[in-house]
Amino acid sequence: MQLRLEALDGHLAKNLAQLYVIASDEHLLALEAADRIRKAARAQGYTERDVLSVERTFKWGELLAANQALSLFGDKKLIELRIPTGKPGKDGSAALQAYAKDLSPDNLTLITLPKLDWQTAKASWVTALQGAAVYIDIPNIERAQLPAWIGNRLASQGQSAERQSLDFIADRVEGNLLAAHQEIQKLGLLHEPGKLTFEQVHDAVLNVARYDVFKLSEAMLTGDTARLVRMLEGLKGEGEALPLVLWAVAEEIRTLLKLKSGMGQGRPLNALLKEYRIWGPRERMMEPALRRVSLATLEAALQEAAQVDRMVKGLRAKKFAGDAWDAMLQLALRVAR
Repeated sequence: MQLRLEALDGHLAKNLAQLYVIASDEHLLALEAADRIRKAARAQGYTERDVLSVERTFKWGELLAANQALSLFGDKKLIELRIPTGKPGKDGSAALQAYAKDLSPDNLTLITLPKLDWQTAKASWVTALQGAAVYIDIPNIERAQLPAWIGNRLASQGQSAERQSLDFIADRVEGNLLAAHQEIQKLGLLHEPGKLTFEQVHDAVLNVARYDVFKLSEAMLTGDTARLVRMLEGLKGEGEALPLVLWAVAEEIRTLLKLKSGMGQGRPLNALLKEYRIWGPRERMMEPALRRVSLATLEAALQEAAQVDRMVKGLRAKKFAGDAWDAMLQLALRVAR
């Protein structure tokens, strides 16, 4: 059965299942969920523990053997299977399906996976696990959700802060939830329970944000210029490849141009979004962005992208002079404003 992370504690207070699966790219939240399951298992007498990690040389017979082997001391056993890639392969797929059909009553199994892409999520082994396990799919904490998440974490240690302070922390920990957790804990150590001032937060929280190049389009689409500037500066400081950054931005400009052109021909936006396979949070950002930016602006932006590409390749660009990263910023801001 599918279980939301928020419902895990209530579930564990009742009878434990024999199989749990955690799928997430948020390593902190996945680790915390796994720790709760381990703690509940120990309390229920699962004192022995086998940990298996699916690496290049892993043999799937090890999983079946661990499930069938009797405990040396007659105790119940916790079996942990970690699949870092989320790709068990043909042999692993067969083994996982067989495992899900033959769970030992003396064992509790915990399988951890990264966030699965849409194609992998439809695989037969995933379906088998979802049918046999308590399946916990933990979504990523997006930037818009981060201030509330930070506020809840502060509340759990008896502290609170105004929205300005929460936004300040979010700006400095975006994309790095483990570091966010550490910064929040630091505030708990430095200051007494109660309401934190902005000065206390400002002085304590380090800039530990880690930016994803593919999130750059999100800032551009929403017109969040401050975040856009911050992300480009962060990507540059982290040594991100500028051709990849340009590709991500140029692809979004091309997509906007196709949608804008289609709408100009009288086609409904919903049909265009479906045609170009745009869904989820990105879908919701498209309509406001298309209202804000004109067709002429998008056409000019695509031409500018070609000029930035020449700069990246060391060729002389007609429009821009100076640093290619500055030209990249001008290009992204053209669409964001």
